[in-house]
Amino acid sequence: QVQLVESGGGLVQAGGSLRLSCAASGRTFSSYNMGWFRQAPGKERAFVAGITWSGGGTYYADSVKGRFTISRDNAKNTVYLQMNSLKSEDTAVYYCAGGRSARLTSSNAYDYWGQGTQVTVSS
Repeated sequence: QVQLVESGGGLVQAGGSLRLSCAASGRTFSSYNMGWFRQAPGKERAFVAGITWSGGGTYYADSVKGRFTISRDNAKNTVYLQMNSLKSEDTAVYYCAGGRSARLTSSNAYDYWGQGTQVTVSS
C-alpha cells in the first residue's frame, strides 16, 4: 500500500515556474513507476509526465515537453514535477500516481493516486 500526498501548487503568472512534490509513504516506493496527470475544469484527466522506478526513463506529453521536468529521489520517497514557462492552459488540478505497469502514459496503469494540488496560471 502506498499513500501519495502532493504539494507545491498555487497561483503563478504566465511565464513563471512552480515545482510540485509528491511524497509517498511505504517502503516500496522505489519499486513503483510514477506519473503526473492533470485535470482541467470540464476536461478529462490527462497524462503529463511519467518516470520509471529507477529514474532511468522519463516520458512527457507533447504539450509540456521542453517546459516540464519529472524527477524522483527514492531516498526521500518523493517525485517532483518542475514546471517552467507556465501557460494559462496549464491551469488544472495536478495528480501524482504510482503503479507497476510499464504503460506510464495511461491512467489505467496506476494503482495509487494522490488527492491533487491546484495549479492556476494567470495570463
